[in-house]
Amino acid sequence: METEQRYLTIALTKGRLASKTMSILEQTGITCEEMKNPDSRKLIFTNEELKLRFFLAKGPDVPTYVEYGAADIGVVGRDTILEEQRKLYEVLDLGFGKCTMCVCGPESARKYLNGQQLIRVATKYPRIAKDYFYNQKNQTVEIIKLNGSIELAPIVGLSEVIVDIVETGSTLRENGLVVLEEICPLSARVVVNQVSMRMENERITKILNDLNQVILK
Repeated sequence: METEQRYLTIALTKGRLASKTMSILEQTGITCEEMKNPDSRKLIFTNEELKLRFFLAKGPDVPTYVEYGAADIGVVGRDTILEEQRKLYEVLDLGFGKCTMCVCGPESARKYLNGQQLIRVATKYPRIAKDYFYNQKNQTVEIIKLNGSIELAPIVGLSEVIVDIVETGSTLRENGLVVLEEICPLSARVVVNQVSMRMENERITKILNDLNQVILK
C-alpha cells in the first residue's frame, strides 16, 4: 500500500520577499492561488495538488520555524540568517533583495575604526556587529541595540558609528553619513530544515534545482 505524501511547508518573509519568491516559484510551476486573494484572513495557504503549504512570517521568525521543523523550507534575507544563527542549511541565493551590511557614520568617524579605540556602535544587528568588530577587526566596541532609525544614533551622539543595511545609500547621504566599511553582501536566501533535507531530499532538491534554473535564465 502506497503511503500518502506529506505536505511540504514553506515559510516566506512577509512583504516584497514573499511576492518576489512566489513569482519565481510560479515560473517553476509552483503556484498558490489562495495567496493571491488580498482579503483573505487565512494564515496557511495550500496547494493540494502539489501537497505544498505556505505561510507568511516576519523575517526574524522564518529561521526559527525552519530550525524547529514547523517549516521545511524558508525564504529570508541573509542578514536575518546571520543575526538569528539558527541550525539550518542555507542552500540557495535567490539573487534578489541585494544590499550590503556596512559600518556607516560621518566621515570624521573613520579614524575610530583602526582597532585601537573603544567606540560605541548602534545597530539592529548586534550579533553581526559583534562578530565583525570582535572576530574580524579585533576591536573592542560597546554595542547598542536599537529598533528604529539607526542613522539617528551618530547624529545625536549616541554612537560613533552604526552597522546597518545599505541599499542605495540615499538615507545616509541625506543625513551626512557615509559607508566607512563593507561587512558582507546580502540577498534573499533559501534555507532548509536539517531533518527535512534528509527525509524529503528528492522533493526539496527538485524545488531547488527548478529555482536555480529560473535564476540562471
